[in-house]
Amino acid sequence: MRRPIRLILAAVILGAALWLNYSWLMEAYGSGPPYYGRTTNMDKWSSPLPLLAVADTLALALLALLLRRSTDPPSASS
Repeated sequence: MRRPIRLILAAVILGAALWLNYSWLMEAYGSGPPYYGRTTNMDKWSSPLPLLAVADTLALALLALLLRRSTDPPSASS
């Protein structure tokens, strides 16, 4: 794969991971103090951090695969 394509895919994966983290954390914790609607179902609330850790690990692994140096042998010129 060509290097510019790898960089574009890496940027897309990084952007998706950042968007996913932001949206899940904002949904779980919100942007303000806990109002009545957020505190009524606290017994059903679960932390998004374990799932985000798995998603971030997967994104980092994909980025590492995309951005690693090519191990193809150099072409022989005759």
